[in-house]
Amino acid sequence: MKELIKCIAQSLVDNPDKVEVTEVIGEQTSVIELRVAKEDMGKVIGKQGRIAYAIRTILSAASAKVHKRAVLEILE
Repeated sequence: MKELIKCIAQSLVDNPDKVEVTEVIGEQTSVIELRVAKEDMGKVIGKQGRIAYAIRTILSAASAKVHKRAVLEILE
């Protein structure tokens, strides 16, 4: 899941080298934290949060395949 989010985020931003993804794994749920450069924050979130919603939808579908739950947090 971590690599999936990193790949998507790097293709969206202007500074792909500043994309950081960390994963906190629990028993049922894993929290994926995404950090990007401050100037790229709008590109990851999108207008009215549409891109962030789409990324979360992809993450939800991928995590359902492995019978886990994943939550995406976009951090500054």
